Amino acid sequence: MPTNDEHVEAAAVSMTAVAPNLTQDPEAETRDAFLGGAVQVRQPRCGYRAGLDAVLLAAAVPTPADGQTPRLLDVGAGVGTVGLCAVVRLPAIDVTFVEQSAELCAIAERNISDNDLGARARVICQDIMVPAKAAHQQLEDNSFDIVVSNPPFYNASSHRRSPSPLKANSHSMPEDGLDRWLRYMARMTRPGGTAIIVHRADQLPELLAAMTSRFGAIVLQSLYPRVGEPASRVMLRGIKGSRAPLRISPGICLHGESNRFTPEIDRILKTPAPLDLGHSTI
Repeated sequence: MPTNDEHVEAAAVSMTAVAPNLTQDPEAETRDAFLGGAVQVRQPRCGYRAGLDAVLLAAAVPTPADGQTPRLLDVGAGVGTVGLCAVVRLPAIDVTFVEQSAELCAIAERNISDNDLGARARVICQDIMVPAKAAHQQLEDNSFDIVVSNPPFYNASSHRRSPSPLKANSHSMPEDGLDRWLRYMARMTRPGGTAIIVHRADQLPELLAAMTSRFGAIVLQSLYPRVGEPASRVMLRGIKGSRAPLRISPGICLHGESNRFTPEIDRILKTPAPLDLGHSTI
């Protein structure tokens, strides 16, 4: 899913070009190191690029209680960065990636193999925006303990669409897409399960409208580029079936002096460390 270039370069260290892109782009892929090299991710050199948002979302996945083996669903997974970072940090988790692009699904499969996670991760190629009755449903409703997503950031009706279909689909969705996206996330989440989403801060009204009708105990955390600047991202966590009220957690500042990441964010980027959204266990 989309990130800005500054975040991409800071969160992923390009290592080398590898096999030809499955999109038949003449440019190769890159192979990038996340979490200080604990996770290796192949990505198309042009178009979709995962970075800071993906790492923070993965870090926000709650730590399972002893003896639990939660099922995690990464919705709109792209090449699988969120789920890969989460499952490397939390070895008890089992992860499923759902993604509509066959090209990105193929790369995600290779990323699973590269990180030796074949026993704990799998990819489902499916367009979640298609109504359930019209789609060949490959996943069972109410079957995941944790559902996470870093969805396309832009409204297709107001955002200039990229000439690259792969990039365009990763960056934009239909006008009612965010509500439909949250509807799918809610459908996949078991009662009492957790959903977490990261998105642009200016989409907060739409996010809250879509989440409050489907989840409770919502925790809202704003991400600020620097002290004194408006929030650029928001992260929301909700519990399916809960009636607890919304809570606003203290915001997180991403950059400190000299435009460097703050110590907390730097630690999350370089190690498999958690990001506290006001919870520690599920």
